[in-house]
Amino acid sequence: MKYSVLAVLSALTTTFATAQEENDGLIRMKLMKRTDHEMVAQHLERENKALLLALEAKNNPDVALVSKAASASLRGAQPSFEEQLAVAQGKSESVTIKDYSNAQYYGVLDVGSPPQSFTVIFDTGSSNLWIPEINCQNCGYWFLNGGKHKYDHSKSSTYKVDGSDFHIQYGSGDVKGSFSVDDVTLAQDIVIRGQKFAEVSDAGGLGMGYTMGKFDGIMGLGFEGLSLGNAETVFKNAIDQKLVKEGVFAFALGDNKEGELTFGGVDKTKYKGEITWVKLEEPKYWQITLDNVSVGSYSSGKTNGIVDSGTSLITGPSTEVQKIAAAAGAQANLLGQYTIDCSKVPSLPDLDFTINGRAWTVPGKDLVIQSGGTCLFAMMAMDVPNGPKWILGDVFMRKFYTVFDYENEQVGFAEPTY
Repeated sequence: MKYSVLAVLSALTTTFATAQEENDGLIRMKLMKRTDHEMVAQHLERENKALLLALEAKNNPDVALVSKAASASLRGAQPSFEEQLAVAQGKSESVTIKDYSNAQYYGVLDVGSPPQSFTVIFDTGSSNLWIPEINCQNCGYWFLNGGKHKYDHSKSSTYKVDGSDFHIQYGSGDVKGSFSVDDVTLAQDIVIRGQKFAEVSDAGGLGMGYTMGKFDGIMGLGFEGLSLGNAETVFKNAIDQKLVKEGVFAFALGDNKEGELTFGGVDKTKYKGEITWVKLEEPKYWQITLDNVSVGSYSSGKTNGIVDSGTSLITGPSTEVQKIAAAAGAQANLLGQYTIDCSKVPSLPDLDFTINGRAWTVPGKDLVIQSGGTCLFAMMAMDVPNGPKWILGDVFMRKFYTVFDYENEQVGFAEPTY
């Protein structure tokens, strides 16, 4: 009888909580997480390929090393082997741009009428929405994760021609396509009418990171200042069309489980205490001032960084990350990433980001992505010319409920309840 009463109370509590969620005006999107095992396996595969290329380079004196990467874009393809080798040998001050091969969280949105579904990275480090078109080249193969879902505008009654060029220059090539206009649906609740987005016809510039990735495209959640083709962002259009209660979205990323992205406000069940708000340095990236970055004896002093859901790792200036990695006992490899002896993980020092006078701590044990006997150090060197110094990716965001206030141009952090 006691069990029955508890079961009824539990059912009532669940029903009440569900009803609250349905009436709080938030739009919730489930975020699927790529496992640590998958990340490590892909890393090892890429490392083996780099080693083979290293042997080829050793036997080919004509292979030139790249001394410095030069691009103002935060986004890009997997760096070329020559660039990776230059970094690993300490001959380069810069790692070419970040790619999406390390992204861990994905969600689904629909484009067109009737809806065509696509798996996308919800990326606060860019601003355009792009998906592959039906005849896209270098857009995956059916035997890798089932291939890519591709947009067929001939099957959408709400499609409109735009036709202007979409073109991004990445480190190892171009991503090309053209802009179109159609309806975009988020979480089966928000239907954004007349959204300008890109149909990609050739994704070769994203390399194997895209071919092997589980995502079809990207939905940028940055500001218009980053947007190509003067395209308003999906979220800005959702605000303008009064489809969300507030101009706010928030991420709750689970460690070993799915995450959740909410549009229209914050989910008060996902955090405790108060939200600490930080004003942006400028409304372009979600870039904030960092009072300090410290780990062990290392201290950066005042600097800046962006909060970026499209990056799995934490990245920083190459000279600084090299110091931190050396102090932690991590070893650089040909990919410009670091591995560490798994036996050292329990003794790794915590990493503190001091923001608005408060230290936001990533415990040392969480600075590692582990599978089997391989431990990837979850920090990576990256220099973005004229860009942010640090990127606080998913490794950081997993530790805190993270809120993006578009209208007030600020980011918020809170202690999670999940």
